[in-house]
Amino acid sequence: MDLLSMRESYQRDRIMLCFNGPISRSLIEEIGKALRNYLDTQQATPSAAMDVFAVYIEMTQNIRHYARQRGYDEAQASATVAVARDAEGRYLISAGNLVELADGERLVRTVEALGPLDRAELKAAYKQQLRRPREPEGGSGAGLGLLDMARKTSRPLQASLQALPDGQGFFSLTATI
Repeated sequence: MDLLSMRESYQRDRIMLCFNGPISRSLIEEIGKALRNYLDTQQATPSAAMDVFAVYIEMTQNIRHYARQRGYDEAQASATVAVARDAEGRYLISAGNLVELADGERLVRTVEALGPLDRAELKAAYKQQLRRPREPEGGSGAGLGLLDMARKTSRPLQASLQALPDGQGFFSLTATI
């Protein structure tokens, strides 16, 4: 493994934090603490820091919940998470994980449908989703969480799905703050 090349790649891509592997509740908390500390040292505005942290928590908890709901083993329940800054100083929070292909396709369609909505439309959709009865299994399919993330972003959420040969796919989501 060439750590120097990884380091140079991370610096070139302005990656502040990166994780790849099985994700537990305690790990989500520890990475969250590290992220908060890093944002403090970078003197992020309080609102940006809060939004970055909230989006990170939402993404990682969604991944953990999905993996548990699907009964994935440790390898399948792995996540890849990265927080970076772009050339204009915006924060990019990205997370990816294995999903069943049909679930991933549905998520990509949901994210794409949110893209054209303005702030008022996102707020109205969020309130409407809040009033809906919860599904008995709790499998709301990332409705409120996606809407909440979309409301915090400065650009539309970006989602992608790469099909894998076993009927699964790798779903990736990026939020820009």
